Amino acid sequence: MLNWEDPLAPFQQTDTTEAARTMPPSGPIQPRPAADMGSGTGAGIDTGTDTQSGAGATGLEDIAMGAGRIRVDDKRIINCRADLNQLVPFKYRWAWQKYLDACANHWMPQEINMTADIALWKDPGGLTEDERTIIKRNLGFFSTADSLVANNLVLAVYRHITNPECRQYLLRQAFEEALHTHAYQYVVESLGLDEGEIFNMYREVPAVARKAEWALPFTRHLADPHFQTGTPEADRELLRELVAFYVIFEGIFFYVGFTQVLSMGRRNKMVGTAEQFQYILRDESMHMNFGIDVINQIKLENPHLWDAAFQEELTTMIREAVALETQYAYDTMPRGILGLNAPMFEEYLRFIANRRCAQIGLPELYPGAGNPFPWMSEVLDLKKEKNFFETRVTEYQSGGALKWD
Repeated sequence: MLNWEDPLAPFQQTDTTEAARTMPPSGPIQPRPAADMGSGTGAGIDTGTDTQSGAGATGLEDIAMGAGRIRVDDKRIINCRADLNQLVPFKYRWAWQKYLDACANHWMPQEINMTADIALWKDPGGLTEDERTIIKRNLGFFSTADSLVANNLVLAVYRHITNPECRQYLLRQAFEEALHTHAYQYVVESLGLDEGEIFNMYREVPAVARKAEWALPFTRHLADPHFQTGTPEADRELLRELVAFYVIFEGIFFYVGFTQVLSMGRRNKMVGTAEQFQYILRDESMHMNFGIDVINQIKLENPHLWDAAFQEELTTMIREAVALETQYAYDTMPRGILGLNAPMFEEYLRFIANRRCAQIGLPELYPGAGNPFPWMSEVLDLKKEKNFFETRVTEYQSGGALKWD
């Protein structure tokens, strides 16, 4: 059975333990001398360049025929010159397990029944204008957000993560981001919404635009084909982006929208849309957990990157993100609705930010912040009883992944 990870649970101890098992007894791995690379004793690829130049990132450089088989200790999350075409032996088994878990929980938007949503949306008295605004605003934001994340993965992050098992998960994540965009399109089409309005909302609605604009600078440098890791400054650039996208964009910016839509589902409104979002939340929580593991592993292998000045910079980023997402809550919910109001979201975001800080080893930013939505923990647990002939449970696993005792 899968061990569903609560994306709000502290990961510091878990990640440290997992990561520690991947490290040799002597401590962090040091780059191997260039003369040793491709010599028949380790890596199967030799670019003939300096170990810190970022070369060898694609796995398509000169293949050294007759080179020795890769060793586990040759592998690193970033700045690795070991052959990226050799998936095994695994060094980061947590990355491979996350890939298997994601594959086991495959779903498609068309599997979810939207009949009740269509009838409710077309009923003039079915929903209030505030409820309709919540649905449209969140479809507008998420349709853009998942495209931003997917493009960032494919054009930037994948190129600089130099570990094949981590790349294997990134490929699965990229597909899931495309699947999420498909889900939003499916909802928009089912409800008969104006596709241009929804998908262009990030250019027309300030509340949606501000969050999309915040993310763009964090991918601009890494998408530059001339950008290479291998120096402290460049490595921090990559680490900064991983925090921005995994911890903030997916780990903070998504949670007002998730809570709003899932709250409607709890009240038996827009149940099909809410189920789509529940599947998406399950995927996104796994994405975030993977990103946090990668961040913590990079910290272990490159402790010099995690200095006081960098931590202060990340703290400022998280505070800015909380303020931005709080404003999104006020903009999308100017009046109380569904038993929710914007001040509750302000408290919730501070609570989440504290958890995110703990997960990557930063100090708590909002002492005493509580969780005004304890029911979200039940949603995140995802163990729901449903009539399988009407819909499948959201912790559904594909048949090939099941283990029979």
